[in-house]
Amino acid sequence: MHNDLTSLLLVVGLAFLVPILLQYFKLRVIPVVVAEIFVGLLIGSSGFNLIEPEGWVSQLSTLGLIFLMFLSGLELDVSLFKPKKQSAVILAHLPKDHYMDELSIRKPPNPLLLSSVVFVLIVAVSFGCAQLLQQLHYITEPYLFTIMIASISLGVVVPVLKEKKLLDHAYGQTLLMITILSDLITMILLGVYISLQSGSTNSLWLLGLFFVLVFVVYRFASRFMRSKLITAISGGTAQLGTRAIFALILMLVVASETLGVESILGAFLAGVIVSLLRPSRELVHQLESFGYGFLIPIFFIMVGVTLNIPALITDWKIVLLIPLLSGLIFVARYVPTLLLGYWFRFKYASSGGLLMTSTLSLVIAAASVAYDLGIISAELQGAVILVCVINCLLFPVLFNKQVPRAEAARRRVSLIGANHITLPVSQDLLKDGYEIKIYSADASTGDETSKQDYGRFPLIAVSDLHVDTLLKAGAFNTDVIVFGSMDEQHNAILARQAQSFGLENMIVRAESPDLIKSLQDEGFNVFSTLFASRMLLQGLIQYPSAVMLLSQDDSLQEVRMNNPHYANAQLKELPFLGDALILRIYRGESIIIPHGATQLLPNDRLLVSGSPESIQALKAELE
Repeated sequence: MHNDLTSLLLVVGLAFLVPILLQYFKLRVIPVVVAEIFVGLLIGSSGFNLIEPEGWVSQLSTLGLIFLMFLSGLELDVSLFKPKKQSAVILAHLPKDHYMDELSIRKPPNPLLLSSVVFVLIVAVSFGCAQLLQQLHYITEPYLFTIMIASISLGVVVPVLKEKKLLDHAYGQTLLMITILSDLITMILLGVYISLQSGSTNSLWLLGLFFVLVFVVYRFASRFMRSKLITAISGGTAQLGTRAIFALILMLVVASETLGVESILGAFLAGVIVSLLRPSRELVHQLESFGYGFLIPIFFIMVGVTLNIPALITDWKIVLLIPLLSGLIFVARYVPTLLLGYWFRFKYASSGGLLMTSTLSLVIAAASVAYDLGIISAELQGAVILVCVINCLLFPVLFNKQVPRAEAARRRVSLIGANHITLPVSQDLLKDGYEIKIYSADASTGDETSKQDYGRFPLIAVSDLHVDTLLKAGAFNTDVIVFGSMDEQHNAILARQAQSFGLENMIVRAESPDLIKSLQDEGFNVFSTLFASRMLLQGLIQYPSAVMLLSQDDSLQEVRMNNPHYANAQLKELPFLGDALILRIYRGESIIIPHGATQLLPNDRLLVSGSPESIQALKAELE
C-alpha cells in the first residue's frame, strides 16, 4: 500500500505541475493532455521507470477513462442540432452577395446537413485508409481503424474555435457540428464493434436492449430530478445532484459490461443523459473540476507510463507506421473538408481540414480498450497513441497560424426614416460598435450638394418606405429595427407587417395616446418624443442621479440571455462576471431585482453596469 500511495502521490503531483509549467514557459499552444502524456513517458517505461502501472494508480486511471467519456457526452449540446429559423419572406429578398464576408463566398446550407455530408465522406475515406493498412499487413481489423481514423477530438477543436471567436459564424458552427457528429457516432460505432467481437449472436440484441435501458433511465431521470422532494433536499451537505450523477455513471457502466457492451459507451451515454437534463452551471463546473482536476490527468499520465517508445523504435515496421498513420489521418480529414470550399473561402476550408486532423481522447481510449481485449498489440497501441500526440501538437498550431482571430459579430440596427431623432442616434450607436443603416425616402439626402452634410451618416436612399421596397433593400435583415419616420400611422403599418415576417426586436415611434396604447397592447415597444420629454423632466426633478447614470454613464448596457447552457443557472454561479453588476432583470412584463440565487431564464434581459471589458465578456457568454 505504501508503494501504491507513493506512486499516486508522484502522478498527482506531476498533474499539478504540468499546467503551471506550460504557463510559465509560455507553451499554451500545447494541449494539457499532450503534456500529461509526455510527463508519463518521462516517469514510465520509456523514461526513468519510476512507477509501475498497477494498484491504485491503475484503478484510478480506469476511472479517469470512464469519467473522460462521461464528460465527452456531457459536452454534447443538443440545441446545436436545431437550425436557426429566419423568415422565408426575408430570405427570398436578400441580395445574392449578402452572405459574402471575410469567411464566406455564398450562403451555406443548414450546418447539420453540410456537416453530415462531410462526416460521411470522412468515414468513407477512413475506410479506404484502413483497407490500405490491412493490405500492408499492419492491422487485421479495418473496421476498428476506420472508427479510430474517423474520430475527431472534441476536446481539442472546441477550445481552438472558441479562442478564435468562430463559434458565432456559420464556418465555426459547421466545423463544430462535424466534430460533434464524429465524436457521437464513432463512440456508438465503437461500442457496437466491441460488442460484435464477443462472437455471440445475441450481442446485437443485448446492444439494442442496452439502448432501450438508456432511454428508460433518461425518462425516469427527467421526472425524478423535477420532483418536489428532490428539489427540497438537493442543497447543503446532501448534494443530491452530484450523488445521482455518479450513481448514473456507475449504473450504466455496470449495465454495459453486464450486457457485453464496452464500459466507455455506458459512461458516454450517461454524459448525454445528464446533458439532456440541462444541469446547472455550478454542477457542471463541479463535475469538470473533479474530472479534469483529478481523475482524467491520472489516466493520461498513465497512458504515457505504459507507452514503451524504445520497443517501438526497435521494430522498423512500427517506426514506418507512425508517419504513415499520421498521413492517412490527415488525408481522411483534410480531403473531405475541402468540400467546404464551395461555401467558404478556400483558405478557411483547408485550414478547417488541418484542425479536423486533431485526434486524441477517443482514439487513445479506443486503443486502450482494443489492447485490453487483445485486438491489437502493445506496439500498435503505442504507435496509435504517439500519432495522437504528434497530431495534437502539430495541426492545431498550423490552424492557429493560418486563421486569424475573428471579430465579434456587431449588432445590426435598421432605422426607418431620417430625421432629427434617428440621425443623431445613429452616430451614438456607431461609436458603441453597432452596425447601423438608415433608410430614407427623402430625395434631398441623395443629392450631390447634400453629400457633404449627410456623408457621415450611414444613409441608404430608397424610392419609398413601403414594405416591398424595404424588403428589397434588406432593411428587415437585422437584429433590431426602428420605425422612426414622422408618419406614426405608417410606422404602425410597417411594424405589423414586420411582425408577420417573424421579426421580434422592433421599436415603433408614435405620438397619439390612442395609437400608443393600441401598439403597446399588441406587444410593441413604443417610443414617443412627447412621453420621453415628460419622463426626462420628471426624472431630473425627482431622481437626478438616476438620469445622469442613464444619460452619461457608458458602463450601463443591456445583455440578453440567449445561451441555453446558462438556462436556470444562478447568478452566483456565473464565473465570468468580473466587476460587472447586474442591476435589474427584465423577464417578459416582469422586473426582477436580482440576488445571488436568482436564476437566469432564456430571453431574460439584464441591465448591467461595469467596465466595458467585463460587460463584453458577459455578452460573449450569454448572448
